[in-house]
Amino acid sequence: MFNNPSLDTRIAIGKSVGLFIGIIGFIILPMFWPEVPTMTKWGFMLWYTTMGAFIGVFGVFTWHPILKSPMPWWFRAPWIGAWMNFILTLFIYNDLQIMMSNVFATNSIFSSPFWLTAEGAIVGLIMGYLALL
Repeated sequence: MFNNPSLDTRIAIGKSVGLFIGIIGFIILPMFWPEVPTMTKWGFMLWYTTMGAFIGVFGVFTWHPILKSPMPWWFRAPWIGAWMNFILTLFIYNDLQIMMSNVFATNSIFSSPFWLTAEGAIVGLIMGYLALL
């Protein structure tokens, strides 16, 4: 089913998908948070491009070097995406809190900025799948 593309191809596809998702975020983010700073929009766009590059780079590893166990793409890519967005959430927690309060009710279960971690896992899964094609 998958023909194991080269490292360069995986990185290019991962970065392209990340850039596409980043551009969508750049355009859509002001709809959720009208007073979003320009630097935050650029940060999101470049963040997802970098995430795609990381997923592309780590796509060549099929075994964990320390645990000596298999790491299939459907486990590895969402893990990287979730971890990257978890770090992003820690960096810009206050800004994400404002955005999530604008989108959802203040005391809603969905108003937590850490939902960005789950979103990163989903985006990572998509990037990992497309990097294998």
